[in-house]
Amino acid sequence: MGYRVAVVGATGNVGREMLTILAERAFPIDAIAALASSRSQGTEIEFGDTGEMLKVLNVDNFDFTGWDIALFAAGSGPTKVHAPRAAAAGCVVIDNSSLYRMDPDVPLIVPEVNPEAIDGYKKRNIIANPNCSTAQLVVALKPLHDRATIKRVVVSTYQSVSGAGKEGMDELFEQSRGIFVGDGVDPKKFTKQIAFNVIPHIDVFLDDGFTKEEWKMVVETKKILDPKIKLVATCVRVPVFVGHSEAVSIEFENELSATEAQDILRESPGIMLIDKREDGGYVTPVECVGDYATFVSRVREDPTVENGLMLWCVSDNLRKGAALNAVQIAELLGRRHLKKG
Repeated sequence: MGYRVAVVGATGNVGREMLTILAERAFPIDAIAALASSRSQGTEIEFGDTGEMLKVLNVDNFDFTGWDIALFAAGSGPTKVHAPRAAAAGCVVIDNSSLYRMDPDVPLIVPEVNPEAIDGYKKRNIIANPNCSTAQLVVALKPLHDRATIKRVVVSTYQSVSGAGKEGMDELFEQSRGIFVGDGVDPKKFTKQIAFNVIPHIDVFLDDGFTKEEWKMVVETKKILDPKIKLVATCVRVPVFVGHSEAVSIEFENELSATEAQDILRESPGIMLIDKREDGGYVTPVECVGDYATFVSRVREDPTVENGLMLWCVSDNLRKGAALNAVQIAELLGRRHLKKG
């Protein structure tokens, strides 16, 4: 027996990816509903590559009673309206927005990192999915933290335009084409030209000079992994369509060599170590697209601090950073609590 699953925001980048991954991983499903706003009502989208076409339903009047799991990829606004409604109807919400991440009664889950935290979902019947840049980071940090205890992390992210949704991807495409044909560049989604450029600004600025994206990485890492970890981030938007990259410097309480760290990462769940000290012996964003793994490369010792390591981390942000992690949470929920499939 399978589950009755609703995908909210099914017509967006992440929602479509959720449908694809549910199909790819053969998630046990008895019924699937594709939900979106009234603008998309009646359109059809494919359920992964199964050939099955789903007619999009209006989330505003959808009754969640009798549905087991709702994967939300609709943004904080619609989620604020519909997630409590779904949860009250007995449907477990797995939310990809930032709305519930720091709610103390809502578990924030990366299954490879803190699976036991899911047991607290019954307080609100809601589970939060972390920020895309946080998700891949904590997957890489977890096994190293278990071995040598992380004190401090300095991370610079290089985040693709798909993190800003379809509008971000369209803007990169249109600007690139415009530059080639000599047209002007008119930033709309981003604050400055994104084509052939980088922008050290993601989300709104806070009073301390950091952006909200940078703040999210700090507080989410503490909630998921360890509140004692000190972390500072610089988040940069880059002209890449899909795939987030991170340059990570880590300071540990205990000694950990680069060789031992490589051995640990090589055997850790969710990680693919590609680390050859030669031309091309590392992974770039275009190579991770469509893959489930968090790729780690360029593991080396940091000579400027005691017990320091540096590494390069790359992942498909629409997958591990969003849709895949949500489906993995659903799988974990099924194994530990719902027990149907």
